[in-house]
Amino acid sequence: MTPSRVDAPSTWRLDVAPGPSHQLARAYLWLGVAALIGSGVLAIVLVLSRTPGVSTVFPLRDLFRAALVVHVDLSVLIWFMAFAGAVWSLATAPRWVGLGWLAWGLASAGTLAMAASPFLPNAQPLLNNYIPILDQPVFMLGLGLCGLGFGLAILRTLVWGWGTASTQAEAKALHCGVMLSALAGASAWVALGWTSLQQPSGAGVAHYEVMFWGPGHTLQFQHALLASVAWLWLAGAVGAPTRARGTTVQRLFMLATLPLLAVPAIYVVWPAGTGEHVKAFADLMRHGHVLSLPLVALALAVLPRVWRQAPSPASSALLASVLLFSVGGVLAFMIRSINVVVPAHYHGSIVGVTLAFMGLSYVLLPRLGFGEADGRMARWQPWVYGGGQLTHILGLAWSGGYGVQRKVAGAEQVLVSLPQKLGMGMMGLGGLIAVAGGVMFVLVCLRAMRQRG
Repeated sequence: MTPSRVDAPSTWRLDVAPGPSHQLARAYLWLGVAALIGSGVLAIVLVLSRTPGVSTVFPLRDLFRAALVVHVDLSVLIWFMAFAGAVWSLATAPRWVGLGWLAWGLASAGTLAMAASPFLPNAQPLLNNYIPILDQPVFMLGLGLCGLGFGLAILRTLVWGWGTASTQAEAKALHCGVMLSALAGASAWVALGWTSLQQPSGAGVAHYEVMFWGPGHTLQFQHALLASVAWLWLAGAVGAPTRARGTTVQRLFMLATLPLLAVPAIYVVWPAGTGEHVKAFADLMRHGHVLSLPLVALALAVLPRVWRQAPSPASSALLASVLLFSVGGVLAFMIRSINVVVPAHYHGSIVGVTLAFMGLSYVLLPRLGFGEADGRMARWQPWVYGGGQLTHILGLAWSGGYGVQRKVAGAEQVLVSLPQKLGMGMMGLGGLIAVAGGVMFVLVCLRAMRQRG
């Protein structure tokens, strides 16, 4: 590998100038790291509860379901939305700052309530897709506060974010991607409201499955757009920027957003709760994300040059992110029934996005006034986390091929054949390695956040 050109600042980045937006972005990054800390603790319980041998020694089955709910919500919903809040803050003019801090305060209070809710009485887990629920008042209050907080953050971004981009074509392209991600987030909010009007009351898994099916599918476009922003930003930060023109990248971001036009059409033609509605959103994800492939191709194209750069936390995260995201995409085409191939697919995609956000966090830390994310731990963290998750995912995919069902633990998994046991053992080992990688990320961030740049 050759040394990276860190002395030549890339134009593939958003300007990060000290000020109100800078402070708000710092706060959102703190919220995201705090959510990952809580999620990591619960991840240990999840992995042990599904690992052959361990799950028979420790009676973790009942705790598995409650831990799964909060783990998913903290590691996906809160972490992703908090990181989005940080990037949105950087892309938004320093106006309505009070509204921005109100949004952050509501989201933080909601996160705290959600994290505490499993330890309170009557925490009934409901393992519906996208946003699993604890049927418990404190959890529901926390979820509502988070939704309101992040909704206000989206509103502020859409009102004051347009027209604040740099004159640099590359920075304008990234700004376009950030704003379109906020538009995707707003579309998910509208979809949730529309679903509420069509399904005004109910309870149980079936009700919340309907409530979050359309909004959850829509929200994935926000995450995918921000991951693409992160890939381009990271490639520039390590000295291997894409050779695509900024105006071309803007058009590709717009192309990737086009499938969102189908969201209102689905609600008009097929009301929430109908089989056609469910199939329409599944098809939207399956076919709509194909329009994101040109952005993925840009990320793939820079990888050989990224590999030749000097090792750094940003380059490690970029390489691992694109690898995991690609594996998740390939596994989507291998789904044949409701088994653990399904979580193998979405874990790959989610982990790819998570690694992109981790890498960009490393780049943002010194620009937000924190210390540098450097050292051997920071360089190896994406590979440990990504390698563990890859092992975890391949174990799930292997087991799914032998019929192991999803959302079960312990004896309920009915592991009777050696291939099933080997696959789930591989899943458990990879999960524990990934937990270690997640802990490494938190430690690197905390060390940098305690320093001043």
